Amino acid sequence: MNAPVRTTAPILQREDLGTVAVLTLNRPQARNSLSEALIAALTEAFADIAADTRVRAVVIAANGPAFSAGHDMKEMTARRSDADRGRAYFKQLMDACATMMQAIVRSPKPVIAAVQGPASAAGCQLVASCDLAIASSAAKFATPGVNIGLFCSTPMVALSRNVSRKAAMEMLLLGELVSADDAQRIGLINRVVAPGTEREEALKVARQIASKSALTVKIGKEAFYRQLEMSLAEAYRYTADVMVENMLARDAEEGIGAFIEKRTPSWEDR
Repeated sequence: MNAPVRTTAPILQREDLGTVAVLTLNRPQARNSLSEALIAALTEAFADIAADTRVRAVVIAANGPAFSAGHDMKEMTARRSDADRGRAYFKQLMDACATMMQAIVRSPKPVIAAVQGPASAAGCQLVASCDLAIASSAAKFATPGVNIGLFCSTPMVALSRNVSRKAAMEMLLLGELVSADDAQRIGLINRVVAPGTEREEALKVARQIASKSALTVKIGKEAFYRQLEMSLAEAYRYTADVMVENMLARDAEEGIGAFIEKRTPSWEDR
């Protein structure tokens, strides 16, 4: 008699709920730390989603008590025995993580984090990289690298683009846990909800976004992040051009016509 075959659950689960793709981090035993494999899985998932015309919004959630504890320190420490003490591997890993975080920002589909528990270091970076974030009142956020001698320099990039400089520096220098309410106050997350409802609230927001013209949302999201890196004058020149091209799109013509005629628009995403 053959022994039963053991199947291993994927470290990243994808479920498509209508026009919303839900990506669930599934390393609960490792507090959903961002291992090399999980980073690769997220990068691949966002490439697939970008090309999937059925998907109009994305929710990132997590299984287990933690959203994500950041990089997998055991995996990283194991490479200190390499001839270069892990230098090449650390560089490869940081570059891969940066590519993944940028894939979220560059995704034409809005991405919403549904945070049920602690999100620290690169886990906090993941939340900050998402376009929107809904968190349980039980969630906490931290960039605690300073406490273990490894400053959260890459998480700092996303964090400092979401909150004020002093709020970011306080989190980075103290390494303390920040409550969901304080995270909302400083602009790291959008909403705080009752524990256990964060995923459904994120889905609600995602479905609301999915009801809009996908072309319009894509244009707007790309322009939002590009203009942030420009001077005031450059930003106005760039976004004026974006609005002209947007105005010539079929969906803008339809949407404005529907507004004037007091009817529901019919989007064609072109």
